[in-house]
Amino acid sequence: MAVAGHAGTADRQREQVTGNVLVSIGALLLGMLLAALDQTIVSTALPTIVSDLGGLDHLSWVVTAYMLASTAATPLWGKLGDQYGRKRLFQIAIVIFLVGSALCGMAQDMPQLIAFRAVQGLGGGGLMVLSMAIVGDLVPPRERGRYQGLFGAVFGATSVLGPLLGGLFTQHLSWRWVFYVNLPVGVVALAVIATVLHIPRTATRHVIDYLGTLLIASVATCLVLVASLGGTTWGWGSPQIVGLAVLGVVLAVAFTAVERRAAEPVLPLSLFRIRTFTLAAAISFIIGFAMFGAMTYLPTFLQVVQGVSPTMSGVHMLPMVLGLLLSSTLSGQIVSRTGRWKVFPVAGTAVTTLGLLLLHQLDENSSTAEMSGYFLVFGLGLGLVMQVLVLIVQNAVSYEDLGVATSGATFFRSIGASFGVAVFGTLFANRLGDQLTDAFRGVTLPPGTSVDALESDPRGIAALPPDLRPPALHAYATAITDVFLYAAPVAAAGFVLSWFLKEDRLRASVTAPDVTETLASNPVERSSYDEVCRALSVLGTREGRREIYRTITERAGYDLLPGASWLLLRINRYGAVEPAPLAERGPVPLHVVLEAARQLEERRLARRDGVELVLTDTGREVAARLAQAREASLAELLGDWWGPDRPTDLTQLVRQLNEELCGSERERPGEPRSPSPFT
Repeated sequence: MAVAGHAGTADRQREQVTGNVLVSIGALLLGMLLAALDQTIVSTALPTIVSDLGGLDHLSWVVTAYMLASTAATPLWGKLGDQYGRKRLFQIAIVIFLVGSALCGMAQDMPQLIAFRAVQGLGGGGLMVLSMAIVGDLVPPRERGRYQGLFGAVFGATSVLGPLLGGLFTQHLSWRWVFYVNLPVGVVALAVIATVLHIPRTATRHVIDYLGTLLIASVATCLVLVASLGGTTWGWGSPQIVGLAVLGVVLAVAFTAVERRAAEPVLPLSLFRIRTFTLAAAISFIIGFAMFGAMTYLPTFLQVVQGVSPTMSGVHMLPMVLGLLLSSTLSGQIVSRTGRWKVFPVAGTAVTTLGLLLLHQLDENSSTAEMSGYFLVFGLGLGLVMQVLVLIVQNAVSYEDLGVATSGATFFRSIGASFGVAVFGTLFANRLGDQLTDAFRGVTLPPGTSVDALESDPRGIAALPPDLRPPALHAYATAITDVFLYAAPVAAAGFVLSWFLKEDRLRASVTAPDVTETLASNPVERSSYDEVCRALSVLGTREGRREIYRTITERAGYDLLPGASWLLLRINRYGAVEPAPLAERGPVPLHVVLEAARQLEERRLARRDGVELVLTDTGREVAARLAQAREASLAELLGDWWGPDRPTDLTQLVRQLNEELCGSERERPGEPRSPSPFT
């Protein structure tokens, strides 16, 4: 065959990649596992941590420090990986994360833990963005949706398992193992990546917006400091709080000026001219505010007020997590299949508001069934809106802005999460002090016990006389559940904003985003090319191979069997095909291959050359028409992104996907069979 030499070389290269790809993907999954697990495993350990180290009023900063650091670092990791090589940067991210984890486990007080959590966050941001980017280096475009789906599955699993594992470690070992558990997993990932992961080094030059990144991180930090320290550590009118507020405004003005001139701005201001993006960013902020604020303080309610163990507090949280995952997945799938989406942000923000009002009804006497029902409602509300917000932003922008708009929307969710945890913490601390003071006004507490001591360490409640414990528990219950009441108007504001979203027609290529784009605490960082690549590969997988060949055959104007079109394109690519061995080592049954071969010979599209089938001149013309039909189908999915001035990389992507979907797969002896597209 004329193409034998070239095809053999390509096959050897593909075999080398295939041999390592599963092990490499496994190592990347371990890296993602570390970052994803850290977002959820800490929540159920927090009440024990603050009891051990003191400083319940600083509980929020254990979460916020990680979020702010990972949010600020994410865009830098993405661009530095493009510029200097993702493998090296990924290894550095793992090392930073592991150092932060070890230091967190050894922390002796709250300031140390908060500082070390920020170190952890710096590494965690890199683990998220680089693990997903490396998948694109390892596998062809058509397969990326499937492999990136594995990362989404890991993320979904950690959302369920994280609170349980955090409770188990805290109850049966020590809260420090919540951080130490990262070390063996990280070392294994580091060793595998160093020895197995081989990716092509393609440097992409960037003008990295260091100043813009520093300024936006500083603005966010000022806002969070004002929210967390105002009214607790310092009064709202104190010079410190006023100074922080003024500094935040000045830095915001400076950020705006810098972004107007930046070659590659971290957050292009032009996006805010798009009404859908601005509204979606605001709603994303609100959803992050409600979700992470509630998830941080519900374990405290369960462990302190309800008296459940750390492990059981993780079990009690499952209805919320499962509700979130269920409604998030279903809403995304329904929207991407029907093209109708506006009902979901409206309904989601309404149900989230209802969920917060229901959580406000909880107290020390609430039953498990009541709590589970309220947690489920809250989770369902969050899930209804989270997937759709990313999807509608992607639908509203041009191809050039697709990647940065997606990261921008998720950035606002991350900032909202940091702000929400801080605000919830301030409200909780203020309400707790007032409630405990009112509960024990005129009451003589036992020696060594005071309102301040009960406020900083909930373990002091157990040392109270039996008749004094109920008012202390009620004070804690009221302080926590009042926070949900104050958060409800914020969620209601999201409900009002969602009505102003304009339901534009959905592009066919806009599919449900994966779990990492909707549940991660740090923003997503992908290029426009990567976003479209993921979407088209998901569509190709969902469509099914049989349906692909049926569709392109009809589009090209032929009445061939789907299997015949498949075989025709395969012969066209490889020059010749031997039907029986092809069926023996491939996913297509022998009777389908033989029936397809018979039709090609009867139509004189192929002829026998010994035991092999080769194309006739007419067959080559038909194959070319079929390939053109598939390319046109892919281009059609892109809608107005596929305009006359489309970028070169988009044209190349469609052509590459077209080749892969139209016969580039080549089963090799010894490879596991994939599911048949024709059974």
